[in-house]
Amino acid sequence: MLKRFAAILLVLALAPRAHAQAPAESEPAPLTSRAVMTGEQVIRILDETVDWYRMLGVQQQSATQPSDLLMLYANRQAADRVVALAFDVARANAELLSSQAELKQDEAPDPATSPQALQKNQKELDDRRAAIQADISAEQKQLADAAPPARAALQAKLAEQQAELELVNARRNLLGSMVELALETDANGSGVSALKEHINAIAASIPAATLGAGTAEGQDGMAAMGGAATAPSAPDQGGGRPGIWDLASSVLRLQGKLATIDEVDRRTEALQDTFAKTRALPEQQVKALSARGDTLAARSGGADTAGVKAARSEYDTLAWLFKQTSSILVPLTKAGVLLDQYRNNLENWRHATREQYFDALKALAVRLGLLIALLAVVFGAGELWRRAVFNYVQEARRRHQLLLVRRIVMWVVALAIVGVAFATEASSLATFAGLLSAGIAVAMQSVLVSIVGYFFLVGKYGLRIGDRVAIGGVTGDVIELGLVRLHLMELGPDYTPTGRVVAFANSVVFQVAGGIFKQIPGVSIAWREVVLAVPPNGDYRAIKQKLLDTANVVLEKYREELDRQTRELRKTSSSSGAEEGHANVQLRFASGSIEAIVRYAVPSQRAAEVEERMSRKLNDVIRESAGEPARLAAPPT
Repeated sequence: MLKRFAAILLVLALAPRAHAQAPAESEPAPLTSRAVMTGEQVIRILDETVDWYRMLGVQQQSATQPSDLLMLYANRQAADRVVALAFDVARANAELLSSQAELKQDEAPDPATSPQALQKNQKELDDRRAAIQADISAEQKQLADAAPPARAALQAKLAEQQAELELVNARRNLLGSMVELALETDANGSGVSALKEHINAIAASIPAATLGAGTAEGQDGMAAMGGAATAPSAPDQGGGRPGIWDLASSVLRLQGKLATIDEVDRRTEALQDTFAKTRALPEQQVKALSARGDTLAARSGGADTAGVKAARSEYDTLAWLFKQTSSILVPLTKAGVLLDQYRNNLENWRHATREQYFDALKALAVRLGLLIALLAVVFGAGELWRRAVFNYVQEARRRHQLLLVRRIVMWVVALAIVGVAFATEASSLATFAGLLSAGIAVAMQSVLVSIVGYFFLVGKYGLRIGDRVAIGGVTGDVIELGLVRLHLMELGPDYTPTGRVVAFANSVVFQVAGGIFKQIPGVSIAWREVVLAVPPNGDYRAIKQKLLDTANVVLEKYREELDRQTRELRKTSSSSGAEEGHANVQLRFASGSIEAIVRYAVPSQRAAEVEERMSRKLNDVIRESAGEPARLAAPPT
């Protein structure tokens, strides 16, 4: 509808023309230009090429060794050339699309409605308008100098030219509208222009797209690429002896590098296949053009002038088509060669990286095996230590101490071996251990003090399970002695368990206000005192002797036990100053009377029983001495 509307406008515009133009003689070309790819295919190939080119950034992140940098440089040079060639192919194909669009316009059923024909007609009207304006200006000058009889004729002619100028202007305005309409409805022309603009926009974002296919820089890149392809690869080792942690990191990094190389190779292979498929059509066209040229050469040789002219025209067309097709085929072929070289570089890089990977993996396996062997030796020695303690140490307290020391030594040595195995340098290990120790000392100060206090508690005169101690006003028997805390079974005033368990931190040994009162093992003597009022009229000396004899008689039943504990006390304290476990009586003056203080030792387990018997017997002695019932002057202490 739009073309029909444009044709009607054109007829209306050109109807008043005085002469008609004869159609020009034209002969159809023997061959027509065929584009290799459509516009969408061109953009898709450029997008694929640009995405492949951006894989250089991934390669750069994986390149850490000097050999990797050489490979990366070679790949970058090749990638720049490939991108430049891809854009050359795109531009050449766009030119073919443009030529194809022009041929379609020339072969259209109504060529007068094409934008080119309308623009040509518009140019003719512009020339006609300029000529009329020139004639009007010349006649206006003549009219100013003309005589009155000739002025009327000049004025009539000037009016006619003015009317013709108005008609030309109207036709020119109409053609201007038609040209705009034709340009808007020209799908082929506008599509090719948009394609060229799109290609230029993509090229502006890729600096390598401006690199010429045959520049000296590209040749230098090919030489560098060839040299880098045979460059030896250095082993992937850092300075110093790497630890397990560094070896594991190196293995993971090399594994990721291999995965990156495989991905780049896969993308390169896909791009190579795309170029190979695209190259198939121009190869066919070149073969067809060559065959047509051979046929034309075999047919030439006649003397007909028209035949010679037609053959020459066809030769020109063949040459132009061959040149346009070659401008696509040659870059595609070069790109294929460069991609082969690119994949060869990737294969060399993969081979070198795989060797580094297996070397790092082997070193990691050796270090892990050595670590496991050393830990097995440490724990095996710990097991032998444990068996030796159970076989040769019979004392429970000494056995507990040796097993605790075994546990500490074994874990300290194991942690030291693990730390040395994972660390790369001894200085870093020492720094790490120092910072770790300082942090632990600050955060676990109380716990560490309790651990140190444990070794004071288990010393030569320290505590053991079953000992009776007094800590902070609490008396009890030790039922558990741990590395951080000790637990007591609380005892009441009569030394019977109350059923409550009291826990103390081992750091109590360092407390000034505290103190641990321990009953010597095998010694449980308790001293008691009884205060009695002596009759004022009695014989004090005789009463004292009777009280002493009575106390010794009461203690006679426990004499053997008291003597044994006294000897044990002297033995433990390495002193002969320990008091004998015999009773003694002391007289003292009180307010208006004389008091007798009877002091005696009793076994702690029999304290209540002995105290009752002793009080009763001594009370009987005082009562007999006074001739009246005796009474206690004060409760026993």
